[in-house]
Amino acid sequence: MRRAHPRMALAAALALSLTLTACGGDDKDDEKSKEAKQQAQAEVLESTWPMTGLDVSGKDSASQDHPVYVVKIDNTGSSAPQIGLSSADMVVEELVEGGSTRLAAFYYSKIPTQVGPVRSMRASDIGIVSPVDAQMVTSGAAMPTINRLKGAGIKFHQEGAAGFYRDSGRSAPYNLMVDLNKLSKANTLPEDARPDDYLPWGEAKDLPAGKKATSITASFSGGHSTNWSFEGGKYHNQNSNAAADDQFTPDTVLVLKVEVGDAGYKDPAGNFVPETKFHGSGQATVFNDGKAVTGTWSKGAADSAIKLKTKSGELKIPAGNVWIELVPADGGNVTFN
Repeated sequence: MRRAHPRMALAAALALSLTLTACGGDDKDDEKSKEAKQQAQAEVLESTWPMTGLDVSGKDSASQDHPVYVVKIDNTGSSAPQIGLSSADMVVEELVEGGSTRLAAFYYSKIPTQVGPVRSMRASDIGIVSPVDAQMVTSGAAMPTINRLKGAGIKFHQEGAAGFYRDSGRSAPYNLMVDLNKLSKANTLPEDARPDDYLPWGEAKDLPAGKKATSITASFSGGHSTNWSFEGGKYHNQNSNAAADDQFTPDTVLVLKVEVGDAGYKDPAGNFVPETKFHGSGQATVFNDGKAVTGTWSKGAADSAIKLKTKSGELKIPAGNVWIELVPADGGNVTFN
């Protein structure tokens, strides 16, 4: 089930509010107030990027003629150097078979010409990409996964589509790259549109005090851990496979504990393929400005928006670039100091 586009939702809400006002009497001031509020909300949406919450600069608009692209990028030593991560709006790290992880890199405000190495998608990606109607960029997938993605109504692009190429300087299967600019030009939307906000955006002042956290370890079941340090106002991945000048340095690291099940088939090496269940609820830890704030996350369905809260109420993420760690609730962990 796809969610209504923000502009459509706001227009519908505006029409309803005006109808109710008309039925209730002739309070012109109230009518004008509601109309002004709806217009202001629409302008805020159009002036901020949905994947970061940051302001749109210059005369650009958050409504674009291309969808959000999510590129599946290998995250083992064989992928080094990963290319294009610094241009991503957001990155999600998910568990795959053999105890390794894979990256789902989101691109919307910037469409780079070189990203990769591109690898295969998983059923886990349904809950990751569907909240913003993103289109996947992948080397392919096992047939059970392809059937699941198609059943969920998710569009994907694989080798053979515009923009894909093999880098002769790399070894297969770590040599598939994509020019997202070429793919985007060959895949324009019928009209400009703004995706929904991926996270509940706010300001740093909205965060509770939290605990000191300048060193973070997000541990996945199977042995892999991603280590972060907070330096110069940004988080730095201490075991990144990206090129030194192409690192993704987020403002926030968001660790969500998730349920992981069996996708129902094995990879060619005989490993069972895990499936992250990115819906339901669980523990959440927000790392921002060198501090940690704990709370909970919830997501009603695969295509639902992520909701965050603490005991005090709603929890918002300061606008900026975010790296999301989907750490297994069983066997995974997050530690910090």
